Amino acid sequence: MRKINAFLIIALVTLFTNCSKSNDTGGSATAGMPTNLTVIPTVSTDNSGTVTFAVTADNAVSYEFDLGNGVFQTNTTGSLTYKYAVAGTYNVKVTAKSSTGKTSTKTISINVSASEALIWSDEFNIAGAPDPGKWGYDIGNNNGWGNNELEYYTNRSDNASVSNGTLKINLKKEAYNGFGYTSARLLTKGKFAFKYGRVEVKAKLPTGVGTWPAIWALGGNIDSTPWPGCGEIDIMEHVGKLQNTIFSTMHYPGHFGGGGVGSTTQNPTASTAFHVYSMDWTPTAMKFAIDGVVFYTFDNSADKPFNQDFFLILNVAFGGNFGGPAVDPNFTADAMEVDYVRVYK
Repeated sequence: MRKINAFLIIALVTLFTNCSKSNDTGGSATAGMPTNLTVIPTVSTDNSGTVTFAVTADNAVSYEFDLGNGVFQTNTTGSLTYKYAVAGTYNVKVTAKSSTGKTSTKTISINVSASEALIWSDEFNIAGAPDPGKWGYDIGNNNGWGNNELEYYTNRSDNASVSNGTLKINLKKEAYNGFGYTSARLLTKGKFAFKYGRVEVKAKLPTGVGTWPAIWALGGNIDSTPWPGCGEIDIMEHVGKLQNTIFSTMHYPGHFGGGGVGSTTQNPTASTAFHVYSMDWTPTAMKFAIDGVVFYTFDNSADKPFNQDFFLILNVAFGGNFGGPAVDPNFTADAMEVDYVRVYK
């Protein structure tokens, strides 16, 4: 009889506890969450790229805007005006947050007109060889391409391939065609060239004394007007012997080889993180930046060769006049990894 009474007491306590929890709306997962989230965009029609967002929600104390282009902004009013630099379709996600930290989200799609548009890109989303419709190869060494480099450039998948959303340009220590290293040099010559606009390349760089990755461009008239008359634009150069230093340099008659005109900046995570290396190019100026921060401006003018079509080049050299002359004898392999190449105009 005592055991039965004990069981009855436990059952009643359990039933009472469960009933209490079911009636306690304060423990609900949705209690205090922002509701009735409304996002109203007003897109300008003057090609300025300006969009004004009006956002409201009950129980919200702040709003976070993911503007669909890698930019995030937060405010407490829900009112935001933003100017997109590039025309396109953007998926904008707005998150409303309550005072207790609970959130509600809504995603909308907007079509933006802007004076600048994407005219060419490679996002490297298809695994395998680089897109042959966009990229060709320089093959061989050609006496170090004039720089006494130590690598032999190939078109093998060992040296250039796309996987997991990035292009890998692989520099390897190996005996090949009489040379001790192999790599790749990709170029858009004969496939794409442009005059003026903005170039963005998101990349992570190799390490090791002797490594020499580069993102650059040559004048499309190089076959009729040999270097340096055609002009050379070094958007980004890096050498392993100066691990944290990024170079941007212009080469043209009177300013070639070690006499190029340019500047440097420091990037302590060049080989451990992706960064966007860019150039804005107009008839009067060429601005070089990392992650949107301009560190060098070159004064362009009609008497310089930077007012014609240029094609793009991506490569990783080893040694040479700039990357060497000394190289790390223990180097075996590393790569420049490229997330995307984009050209806007």
